[in-house]
Amino acid sequence: MRYWAHQGLAAAVAALLATCPIEAFALDMPGPAAQEVLVKSILVTLNDAVAADNFTILHAKISKPFREQFPPEKLRAVFKDLVEKHAVFDAVVAQKLIPDEDARIDEQGVLKLKGRFQTAPKQVKYQLGFIESEGTWKLSGVSIDIE
Repeated sequence: MRYWAHQGLAAAVAALLATCPIEAFALDMPGPAAQEVLVKSILVTLNDAVAADNFTILHAKISKPFREQFPPEKLRAVFKDLVEKHAVFDAVVAQKLIPDEDARIDEQGVLKLKGRFQTAPKQVKYQLGFIESEGTWKLSGVSIDIE
């Protein structure tokens, strides 16, 4: 199963990032431990939002431009498939993060993290984007695969 948070979301995020002034490289590249905290905390928050069918907390943790574009009800619509399939992926907390690519900050200042967790019975893969928002790295884009 692939949950790409809708192609419309991807296009909206790309458009949002293109129109939002981002101070590129305002924050330093986080180290491996901080990257793991970013990934696990956002995936567990997403898992909890899906399980409770309540996206308010996830909404509060995403970047300000993303929050303005995607209120909780729109986030729910984006992750509708996960909610309807009762997807559970909170096991990532206990697993080692396996990066598929080196973390990087792109030319727009987006921290790109891509990797997976060896969870059973299905593997959880992710692609996450974070931007500087309110003085810290906050989610600006998400793709999750559960296969």
